[in-house]
Amino acid sequence: MKIAIPLTNGELSSHFGHCEKFAVYHIEDGKISKEETIDPPVHEPGSHPKFLHEIGVSVVIAGGMGMKAQELMHQNQIEVIIGVCPLPLPQIVEMYLQNQLEGGDNRCDH
Repeated sequence: MKIAIPLTNGELSSHFGHCEKFAVYHIEDGKISKEETIDPPVHEPGSHPKFLHEIGVSVVIAGGMGMKAQELMHQNQIEVIIGVCPLPLPQIVEMYLQNQLEGGDNRCDH
């Protein structure tokens, strides 16, 4: 399993489509086995969901995401959790793995 978190200035991005990088966590046996930072493709409609699907991401955790991007994520079989509060990234992933991560209000305005 791979979990992606969009980053802006090294922290959880509130605007998925305009992130600078993705932190991608590889999960094996319910634990983080590897973390990498990946540059996203140029931002165009549908580019990020397709890219994440192609690299094997199955979960995206973000502060905010537009409705179209959410629809495209679901079409690519990617679970989306939005409205997550900024915390240290490994803590966010651990909370997800322990079924303790709760989404909140979408912090993206479109």
